[in-house]
Amino acid sequence: MTNHLKKEGKFSYIEAGEGTPIILLHGLMGGLSNFEAVIEFFSNKGYKVLIPELPLYSLSLLKTNVKTFANYLHEFILFKGYDSAILLGNSLGGHIGLYHTKMYPESVKALIITGSSGLYESAMGSGYTKRSDYEVIKKKAQDVFYDPAVATKEIVDEVYETVNDRNKLVKTLAIAKSAIRHNMSKDLPNMKTPTCIIWGKNDQVTPPEVGEEFNDLLPDSDLFWIDKCGHAAMMEHPEEFNQIMSAWLEKRGF
Repeated sequence: MTNHLKKEGKFSYIEAGEGTPIILLHGLMGGLSNFEAVIEFFSNKGYKVLIPELPLYSLSLLKTNVKTFANYLHEFILFKGYDSAILLGNSLGGHIGLYHTKMYPESVKALIITGSSGLYESAMGSGYTKRSDYEVIKKKAQDVFYDPAVATKEIVDEVYETVNDRNKLVKTLAIAKSAIRHNMSKDLPNMKTPTCIIWGKNDQVTPPEVGEEFNDLLPDSDLFWIDKCGHAAMMEHPEEFNQIMSAWLEKRGF
């Protein structure tokens, strides 16, 4: 990442550009660099783009859950002095954005979710019984994408390191269980925040019907598909992702 991590109080985050704040929320195995193309594009289009490092592995086990992370996001928004912000979340980050929006609707101008958990959680914490086998972990990382080449050695190494660190593995499994507990199917029909849903047509982690269900349940949402695309659209098709999101924000007046 060309952008340096700022450390202020209990927050570590990347910040670029000036204007309306867009806060990016990374997933369970997702590094901040997954959003590099988003930062570059939107920080040059009149937005201040921020990515806080979520405390996935630093809290006590009891506090390692979706609700705590959503509250942490709220504290970050207050810390930055924003009345409201646009949220963009991938995978677990989408779930945190949704849960935060449920709790603090007044502080969210708009929400963008891609490959979000919150309705369907089969793959998040499963399949790590052979975690010491590098090839097994490599295949799991590749399955996240339509094009396995997107899973660079750097990405595979990071996942391998995470699942072979006992503390991180225990927290990963706790977060996966928390995602199942915090199912949002009953909450979504009451959430009126404008929401842009961008989904990979070939997502194996949260399949296309999950995107459709989000669109059916949310009162004010628009669903966009990206072809030949897996679970992390902003990494696999960054230009198309940015164009869809940018056009939607413009259309909606954000």
